[in-house]
Parts: sequence; C-alpha cells; structure tokens
Amino acid sequence: QVQLVESGGGLVQAGGSLRLSCAASGRAFSGYAMAWFRQAPGKEREFVSGIRWTGSRTYYADSAKGRFTISTDNAKNTVFLQMNSLKPEDTAVYYCGADRRMYVGISWDPREYDYWGQGTQVTVSS
Repeated sequence: QVQLVESGGGLVQAGGSLRLSCAASGRAFSGYAMAWFRQAPGKEREFVSGIRWTGSRTYYADSAKGRFTISTDNAKNTVFLQMNSLKPEDTAVYYCGADRRMYVGISWDPREYDYWGQGTQVTVSS
C-alpha cells in the first residue's frame, strides 16, 4: 500500500504562485508514475502533469505548459508541482496520484492510477 499526502494549496491572486507537495510513503514505489490531477466543481478529474521516480522526462497538459513545473526529491519521497502565473481557471482541488504499472510514458487517465491523496484546494482570485 502507498500513502500520498498533498499540501501547499491555498488562496492566491491571479498571477501569483503556489508550490504543491505530495509526500509518498509505504511499500516500494520507486518505479511508479506520479501525476498531478485537478478537479473543479462539476467537472471531471483532469491530468495536469506527470513524472516517474526513475526518469527525468516530464509531461504536461497544454493548460500547464510554460507555467507549471513538476519535480521530485527522491531522498524525501516527495513530488512537487510549482505553479506560476496562476489564473482563475486553475481553481480546483489538486490530487496526487500514483500508477504502479511499469511502462514507457505516463497515463493521462485517472482511472489508471492506483493510489490517491486526499487533495488540496487551490483557489485563484481575479
């Protein structure tokens, strides 16, 4: 079992920045894919960004490219999402997910993820 705990959400004005953290613990997860998703009220959970613990390649939704940066601190088993130039449309609950399947690339489908954190609210005011 893997436990994921997100933190770092909050209220910020448009143009501001936030840094989300996802601390992972539990069984060995070094080969897992890790991703950030978000879900706004009335909308489906959507992929934001992803990375694997064992690789350096990163993946971004178009909405995140150029503004968000995903990274890992393997020593601390933590995944980060640095969010800059935030917009009101970024308002959502942000979730960290872990996909235990071993393959090249990363899935954008939340149904493929085996473990989830509790989510952290991000609110961007205009």
